[in-house]
Amino acid sequence: MLENVAMAPEAEAPVVVNGPEEFYKMPKEYQDLVIHQLRAHTEGELTGADDYTQLLYPMAPDAYERKMCCERAAEEMDHFVRGAEVLRDLGIDVTYMMDQHFQERQHYRTDAVRKIDSWVQRGLFSMIGEGAVLAMIEEMAQSSYKPIANMCISIVMDEYNHVAQGRRIVKQLCATPEGRAEVQAELEGVWWSTMLDLFGRSESERSKAYVKWGLRKYTNEEARQRYCAHIVPQLRELGLDVPDDWTRGRKFL
Repeated sequence: MLENVAMAPEAEAPVVVNGPEEFYKMPKEYQDLVIHQLRAHTEGELTGADDYTQLLYPMAPDAYERKMCCERAAEEMDHFVRGAEVLRDLGIDVTYMMDQHFQERQHYRTDAVRKIDSWVQRGLFSMIGEGAVLAMIEEMAQSSYKPIANMCISIVMDEYNHVAQGRRIVKQLCATPEGRAEVQAELEGVWWSTMLDLFGRSESERSKAYVKWGLRKYTNEEARQRYCAHIVPQLRELGLDVPDDWTRGRKFL
């Protein structure tokens, strides 16, 4: 069930770091957090391009949906390029990621995505999975490290399209009792717990440090609760029931 969300306290003097020169004058904790966040984000965008081309494209039911997969993959690759550029300006080269098999990438990994084997799962992946990621990127668009904030402006716009495509697919499926039953089964089976896990561990000290430095707005649990308050009404509007047990199947409590 939804909990009351405790807002992160406002910093008395918000940190603003305009670029690499100012970045390397910041404490090591700040530098490490920025680099970790950027590596995870950039790797995730590259893996997203792989997911759309290697996994979702072959199962698309028609030419239109295959076209949509190609467009989404191109956007994900553009996001990787943007993230790689921000890291390059910090003296970090991540082009090696392009030569890695997706299983070698460890910064941002969701095994459930690689197990998608139906168009029903594909719809939920984008509607609630990419929707959760969008919520995180919206936080990054307000980052105290300005190159991250600037990078995320166009990424947020693209990700809205990804989520909208997933919602369209789920809505079409829910138009019939049979389709809605399929979506409900997948939501309860894997995708609700997967979406909740995307936000990470509730008591993560790293997420608190991100908030302290203005690199995020909310801790993991605050972000999870806020997103649930956003997505639950949308699912119910489609005639879907959200599981009562929000711990079953979870890896990161």
